[in-house]
Amino acid sequence: MHLEIITPDKKVYSGEVEAVKLPGADGSFGILNNHAPIIASLKKGTVKVTDSKKNIENFEINGGVVEVQNNQVIILAEA
Repeated sequence: MHLEIITPDKKVYSGEVEAVKLPGADGSFGILNNHAPIIASLKKGTVKVTDSKKNIENFEINGGVVEVQNNQVIILAEA
């Protein structure tokens, strides 16, 4: 699936990933390939990204929104 992490200033990440773990407003949750469509608010915390080569990257956010649809994940984050 394709992930984009965007802040008001710049695009922080863009690429193919296997999994994303997010700090949801109601608790953390994960997104995998073929996830059902969802829009959710995010709180301050760490976005954990596992790319297609099993490399893990962490991004700190101060909240935001995530949209998942058709294996496209877009995170609009407050940096």
